[in-house]
Amino acid sequence: MTIYFYKVDAPYGCFSNFSPHGIYLDGYYWPTVEHYYQAQKFVGTADAAIIPIIRAAKTAQEAAFLGRDRTRQYRPDWEAVKLSVMRSAVLLKFLSHLDIQAILLSTQDEIIVENSPTDYFWGCGADGTGQNHLGKILMDIRRQIRQGLK
Repeated sequence: MTIYFYKVDAPYGCFSNFSPHGIYLDGYYWPTVEHYYQAQKFVGTADAAIIPIIRAAKTAQEAAFLGRDRTRQYRPDWEAVKLSVMRSAVLLKFLSHLDIQAILLSTQDEIIVENSPTDYFWGCGADGTGQNHLGKILMDIRRQIRQGLK
């Protein structure tokens, strides 16, 4: 059985980057993985002043809105590093919160899919043809935790 997730308040909502499971990374506390991920787009750029504003955003939705502002300059290596940025934040989330780590491990060997109707990179998209990179990261982290982080 494939496990689908998307909304924070739905089953497996803790797999969402919008779930309220904060992380300490790069010397700061980030309220959600989404806050961290969106802020990393601006590291080392002329628009880096937006980073503490994103970190202080009241909700993950607000952080996402701020980080998706295409009038701001993204770091030039963003496309090359965004997968590793996401992976490190999601890994830390599941290592820091043992309650949701148990939920992730309870999925056994099931396929995990971010059921986003609009995101064809991180999710499956409306027609299921998306790349599901977030689901792939979650399944890899699940495997890694099981193997003692090897």
